[in-house]
Amino acid sequence: MARSLTRRGTTAALTVLMAAALGAAGAGASSADTAAPQTRQIASSVLGSDYKITLTALRSTEDEYAASVRLQVYTQSGGAWKESDRVTVGDVDGWFWYPLTGKGAVCEFSTASSEPAPLTVSLLRTPSLGCSEPTEYVVKEGRVYAG
Repeated sequence: MARSLTRRGTTAALTVLMAAALGAAGAGASSADTAAPQTRQIASSVLGSDYKITLTALRSTEDEYAASVRLQVYTQSGGAWKESDRVTVGDVDGWFWYPLTGKGAVCEFSTASSEPAPLTVSLLRTPSLGCSEPTEYVVKEGRVYAG
């Protein structure tokens, strides 16, 4: 009888430990799914006191090798830069994370301090494929338009 109680106690203890471990693993997985994507700023330009323009690589949450590129425009407001517009350069998850965040990722990033402000972006697709075709934009009154 004592042996039977010991087995039941051991089984119960193991069941509780397994439930706790599975619960912790599930909690970790759910918080990883809701975590913000990994980002890295790959270029930035300040055009006087009018605009600040940044390019940021966003790592895909679906594919560890894929990434998107976000172009953001900031304008001065109350002495601080405030985002006024953002667009995705190319397709969502249409770039490769490692080339985008490595050496030579930005093939061309040109801006000019005029209104409207022309903007050209070309990024490294892969070392073997080379750079993307330049994409042209225009920044007018803090908004981004296709050029």
